[in-house]
Amino acid sequence: MIDLRLVREHPDVVRASQRARGADESLVDALLAADAARRDAVKRGDDLRAEQKSASQAVKKATPEERPAVLERAKALAAAVKEAEEAQRAADAALREVHLRIPNVVADEVPPGGEDDAVTLRTVGEVPTYDFEPRDHIEIGEKLGAIDMERGAKVSGSRFYFLTGPGALLEFALAQLAISRAVAAGFTPVVAPALVKPSAMEGTGFLGEHDEEVYRIERDDLYLVGTSEVALAGMHANEVLDLAAGPKRYAGWSSCFRREAGSYGKDTRGIVRVHWFDKVEMFSFCRPEDAAAEHLRLLAWEEEFLQALELPYRVVDIAAGDLGTSATRKYDIEAWFPTQGTYRELTSTSDCTTFQARRLTIRYRDEDGKNQTAATLNGTLCAIARTIACLLEVHQRADGSVHVPVALRPWLGGVKLLTPGMTLVPPVPAA
Repeated sequence: MIDLRLVREHPDVVRASQRARGADESLVDALLAADAARRDAVKRGDDLRAEQKSASQAVKKATPEERPAVLERAKALAAAVKEAEEAQRAADAALREVHLRIPNVVADEVPPGGEDDAVTLRTVGEVPTYDFEPRDHIEIGEKLGAIDMERGAKVSGSRFYFLTGPGALLEFALAQLAISRAVAAGFTPVVAPALVKPSAMEGTGFLGEHDEEVYRIERDDLYLVGTSEVALAGMHANEVLDLAAGPKRYAGWSSCFRREAGSYGKDTRGIVRVHWFDKVEMFSFCRPEDAAAEHLRLLAWEEEFLQALELPYRVVDIAAGDLGTSATRKYDIEAWFPTQGTYRELTSTSDCTTFQARRLTIRYRDEDGKNQTAATLNGTLCAIARTIACLLEVHQRADGSVHVPVALRPWLGGVKLLTPGMTLVPPVPAA
């Protein structure tokens, strides 16, 4: 949720944010009206309780002649208090309903526009050239015995797949590389649940306009996560964190599930846009004043990871109309896909300021010992299926082999090339 004080004191800022997102401006006025109605309900309840207290004292002091009338007034006030409390509960619910519908306020620096208006901040690495016709990742993966789309569809339907042989080893290698680098950077590794309660989904902003993307297990009233961000944020719901030593950082591993509703016709071939994949996600809790700097740190760790994989990429600043509900600002890193002749998103990192923490009641103590709302940030370190697709395409060779980046080699038994029919080698143990 956005801060109600901001809405009361600077409603035009929130209206401008809604316009930038292409969202409904009238929700700001609806929120202000609901807030005023709730405050009126609270005042009426407080006033009636004060009168009820006075009436109770009056009963004790009343003479026998006065007592029936005083008791009747006390009885009427008790009924009025009960009615006022019910009105306050209704006002609370109405306020929460409209409050949840307003996304985070867009940062001033965010570019205007929609999906096609992201601004490229920098391009890193040279786009590869080939003296042969590049194959796409599915053709390469099939020749290597690494990807099996046909049997994935047979077992689970479209946009599912098997990773086999070197493909499976690539998954584990990328996971090990990502987690080891995250731990070296000070993150606590977490294996996070892929099923969460509705409160965690709502708290992180993945319900509402994102409902169509989410898999729900109705019988158990649980949701399959699209990112471990959901579980990592919910892990500290209703807690007060110790942030005196700096941000609290987690690197979460989980399987992720997305319906990809409305994306038919986009990247349907292969494992770039699928219903299930595994991912290592960075997540930070910090003080709000530290969030912008933490956002840049997450971006830097993402860039270092892609550089270790020897992939050419560009960093883009996402436009306001393409931001997720919780994000005030978002950077994507797009890597080069040779057969598509363009850059495609591999990672993203979002600054959610206090939006999620306010919904989930995640706080920290300031220097005066007072509880304040924390800020949360997230960043993809490695979305594995999509990264495998990019690696196979960028590092392919004419003979069907694939160059293995130096950083991945220890996790693939030291091999320098993946080749069709290769003998699988276990990872090299750390010295």
